[in-house]
Amino acid sequence: MTGFKQALGITIAVASLTLIQSTSGAATQTVRPAAVQAPVATGRGGGFTEPSPLDFNDHDGYVSLFDGASLKGWDGHPKFWRVEGGAIVGESTLTNPSGNTYIVYREIEAKDFTLKFEIKIDGDGGSGFQYRSKSGLPWLRNIAPNVMANAGPVNLNWMMTGPQADFWPSRVYTGQFYSENTPMGILAWRGQVVEGFGAARKRLMGTIGDRDRLGTLVRTNDWNQYTVIARGTTCLHIVNGQLMAAMIDDDPASSNNQSGLFGIELEAITKVSVRNIWLKKLS
Repeated sequence: MTGFKQALGITIAVASLTLIQSTSGAATQTVRPAAVQAPVATGRGGGFTEPSPLDFNDHDGYVSLFDGASLKGWDGHPKFWRVEGGAIVGESTLTNPSGNTYIVYREIEAKDFTLKFEIKIDGDGGSGFQYRSKSGLPWLRNIAPNVMANAGPVNLNWMMTGPQADFWPSRVYTGQFYSENTPMGILAWRGQVVEGFGAARKRLMGTIGDRDRLGTLVRTNDWNQYTVIARGTTCLHIVNGQLMAAMIDDDPASSNNQSGLFGIELEAITKVSVRNIWLKKLS
């Protein structure tokens, strides 16, 4: 730091000379010194800079998964899924109950990526965004008789298994890391950093914040900005610019660590809307 202090001292001394006068006969000429910039602090081996500011609408290197007008590329039960107001809408009602059902994006699979989307729930029900997921696998939960009567036999192509970025504003689940249709279930609750090894074990490694306080950042009956970052064995869930959960699964064979599909869940009696779905795929 000695060199930096010396340079800074010289800079201040030069800057303090506001006027330099030289006399030639009776004429006096005023010369202003050139602007001198203070040196960049170079402690610890280099200069320090901040990252570019948060910009949810930065789509450089991303592709859109939804055209805003049709379900092109998406596959779900037509009784429950439609496009409305520039969003993918899933709706389950008392007279048209869906149980758990999904709309699957068929045109791309990914393992490592950054995913951005906006999501809104009207009512008290739940949803979530599937990633690294599979369809067509046996469904492990019971399906209510009224759902079977309304929707018909279970179509496993419309059921998804794998990691989910949970979204349920009326409960504590929004932001958590959930393993859908597996024995693992909730692996990292909102506010947690968890390290695990598939279904064998999981351990809390640290906290992000109070679960209930983080929940106050989730907007009810309004749009929320959701970002999912998946790199290797690590997955991050960010809602409205706030990190909500971090999950590290060190089991290479875990369903959490496989390349897979993306999809949207509809659960319980509710209406979910999703728009502005953008993906930056790395692998």
